[in-house]
Amino acid sequence: MATTNRFFDTYIDILASEDMRSIFPQRIFKGNLKFYLNFVFQDISFAGKSMLDVGGGSGFYSFYGAYMGARPVVCIEPELAGSTKIILDKSKQGLENLESNNVMLLPITFQELEPSDQTFDIILLHNSINHLDEEACIKLQHDDDARNKYKSIFQKLSKLSSSGAKLIICDCSPHNFFPLLHVTNPFAPSIEWEKHQSPGYWSSMLQEFGFFSPRIRWTSPDFLRVMGRLLLGNRFASYFLQSHFCLVMNKR
Repeated sequence: MATTNRFFDTYIDILASEDMRSIFPQRIFKGNLKFYLNFVFQDISFAGKSMLDVGGGSGFYSFYGAYMGARPVVCIEPELAGSTKIILDKSKQGLENLESNNVMLLPITFQELEPSDQTFDIILLHNSINHLDEEACIKLQHDDDARNKYKSIFQKLSKLSSSGAKLIICDCSPHNFFPLLHVTNPFAPSIEWEKHQSPGYWSSMLQEFGFFSPRIRWTSPDFLRVMGRLLLGNRFASYFLQSHFCLVMNKR
């Protein structure tokens, strides 16, 4: 369901403004940004819901959730520490610009997140699930120790999820045409394909920890909008593009 309320439109205007481009460089073209956000958060209701953004960078999606009514929002990103502190400072300025005092930015890893009584209604891992433990992710399908590391991560993820929570995972599948030819994918030249797993593999693991009803959607080029979604938003076409997916699961 496309989001059409005034908060969404105002958020898009702010993100596309000149002042914010150095903070949130992703998809600064308003139409593309709208299309992609509607794709990722299709049928997600934010009002009054708590949100955890794992590996959230400078808070791009966290601020979106807060602006759409999520209360509270926690964004964890280890690279916000140290030399990249300027990003955190700019993000705090962006938080003020977005009139959202409900975002907490934490410069820590998911593993460092202290357990508490708080659970979350929306948990987002946007292009970050493989970074939770890259070495383990590479070995997942043939190494028990690597699999146990991710089981521990998913057990913690399950404890942090409220009953009925929505888990949203966006990432690239390792199955792509170009690596088979040993050439760089022109649509995703920086992807290290061996560091990724398929949405089917992730969903099968997550079902062991109370997540169910996996829905997989394949990303199409934003600039093609609806026509691109109809023609290219499928597994076959994505195999020849970026192999990028959005997996959504519910929590029991």
